[in-house]
Amino acid sequence: MGRVFEALKRSGTIQKSGPVKQRASQNSEHRSGAANRGLPSAKQIEEQLFSGSSILSHDDAVHSSASTAHTADAPGGSALPGGMASRAVGATLGAAGTTRTAEFVSYDVSAARVEPHLIAISQPRSAHCEQFRSLRTRILQAGERLQMRAFVITSSGVGEGKTLTALNLAWLLAQSEGIRALIIDSDLRQPCATDYLGIDAPVGLSEVLGGQLSLQQAVVRLDPVGLYLLPGGKAREDVAEMLSGPTFARVITEARRMFDYIIIDAPPLGIFTDANVLISRADAALLVVRAGKTRYSHIDKLLEQLPRERVLGVILNRAEDQPDSSSYYYQQRYHSRDRGLPAESARDLLAETEKEVAIVS
Repeated sequence: MGRVFEALKRSGTIQKSGPVKQRASQNSEHRSGAANRGLPSAKQIEEQLFSGSSILSHDDAVHSSASTAHTADAPGGSALPGGMASRAVGATLGAAGTTRTAEFVSYDVSAARVEPHLIAISQPRSAHCEQFRSLRTRILQAGERLQMRAFVITSSGVGEGKTLTALNLAWLLAQSEGIRALIIDSDLRQPCATDYLGIDAPVGLSEVLGGQLSLQQAVVRLDPVGLYLLPGGKAREDVAEMLSGPTFARVITEARRMFDYIIIDAPPLGIFTDANVLISRADAALLVVRAGKTRYSHIDKLLEQLPRERVLGVILNRAEDQPDSSSYYYQQRYHSRDRGLPAESARDLLAETEKEVAIVS
């Protein structure tokens, strides 16, 4: 354009550059206005992306906004729909849909402070922990094959081991690569997950249902594996009424957006109706029974209350079956290596520890 202008000027066709520049400026403004009218600005894109998101963190919003603004300023970025800017906006939309978690309060979980039967933490290489890994495999298979993500862990009565089973399973799920797991302590009459873990988290689901906290404010992160926990919070008696309401339904819906797998520790099924309500909100249920304590007739009666398609299985706890000699060799070898103990000392130490066994049927 500059060369043509200079040639015309030399030929005398144009004597003054003012009108031409003015018209060029007007044309430029017209093209710019048309472009602005055709495509939204970076600010408008940002407002559209984040106005309706309830689970996007502040840091994610800032990052996505900066990325969108940078792409819009890039050469050719906002020229045509489907161009570079449109692809970047599409990527940002996808990221907003898959955003998982904001920043949570973190607690360091130590094997020295947890309940000894949390063997996923206290005895991660033991043969008994392998039984829980087998249970984890069943859960992952159900997740892939049956599209199940939320599982209720309940029992027929008290003292069956449902909370320990739920915590062991959730801890191992969090160790799986690429999986974000959440455990919810929904036994609000007697919440005890934090006591078993040896941490002090006084607020949780009870306060979320009461409207004092949001889900993100109540969830805590358990390091070093990155398991997320929604503690029970303050004990209450109106549990069935609160769990049946729309607030808990919204909690589960939001948790599904943020996490891959959800383990719900429910009250005993044979005592309270809370577990039935929770199972209706989840994808499947696992019933924990203690060997030598729970009667078969009681189990049959409980299973009749539940839809068959929602019962994933029964977990037999405290069974008499012991791992074979090769499993003990595996356990002793790695415990000896990690702790610097001879095999004899490791064997004596294991003999002093009460075992927790979980077998899926």
